[in-house]
Amino acid sequence: MRARLLVFPIKGRNWCFIRSVDRSNAQSQSSQSPTTFKQLWEKVSSSSHQSTAANLEICIDFAANKMNKAWAGLEKAPQGSFKNKIHSLGLKLLSRVKPSEIFLKSIPKQLNGVEVVFPSSLNPRLVRRRLRHIALKGTIVHKNYFYGSVTLLPVTSAFAVLPLPNVPFFWILFRTYSHWFALKGSEKLLELVSDSSKNQNSHEKDHVNEAAVNESKKETHPPLVMQASEELERLIGDGNDVSKCTLKEISKVFDLNTTDVLKYHQQQN
Repeated sequence: MRARLLVFPIKGRNWCFIRSVDRSNAQSQSSQSPTTFKQLWEKVSSSSHQSTAANLEICIDFAANKMNKAWAGLEKAPQGSFKNKIHSLGLKLLSRVKPSEIFLKSIPKQLNGVEVVFPSSLNPRLVRRRLRHIALKGTIVHKNYFYGSVTLLPVTSAFAVLPLPNVPFFWILFRTYSHWFALKGSEKLLELVSDSSKNQNSHEKDHVNEAAVNESKKETHPPLVMQASEELERLIGDGNDVSKCTLKEISKVFDLNTTDVLKYHQQQN
């Protein structure tokens, strides 16, 4: 499984990191996840040979599907209703999620390689360094936030006694899920970028026999492919201040989520 990532500057030190939309993969993953508690129990109990982390991810996927269905129900609520107001509140909260977190969540553990598209005027080493930096930072930040969110779950569950939807609990539950996948995405991206640097160092060694075998394998499926794009270079210009219209055009050309791209334009440097 491979993915295409886009990396380009927007203004100053504010860079955009985003993955191209992969609709087929999203549909296949949702079809494999259990939809009922009975299916969840059967899948967890039948996979006793798996690690605790693997079973935890199955439970997290199940909870995520439940939250997505509940969110879809709120979205279809009549205008002005109580559910519609909860949906509006949820949109305001989601708008505060950083785009870097959304990017890291889009890196699944099944990924075995990425193609990084960047403006042709940029140095590939600089682009790879920025990717490694955001991945390394994500492993630290989202691990701390994950444990913090888990700690708050019992506290917010106490609001269930109130005759109202427990919005704080479900928000903390969503943040727990979000930080968990951002953490795993950070670790996977860091692994791919680090493997790439190791592969380049191995080409400089004098172990002729081993290098020949390893190089033949890596040429077929390299973990990281750096692809300079003349078209992306033309769209962003000098990259000092990319406008919203230009970002929308980039989203159309490279099949990106426009909302996620525009978040980078809105965030502070």
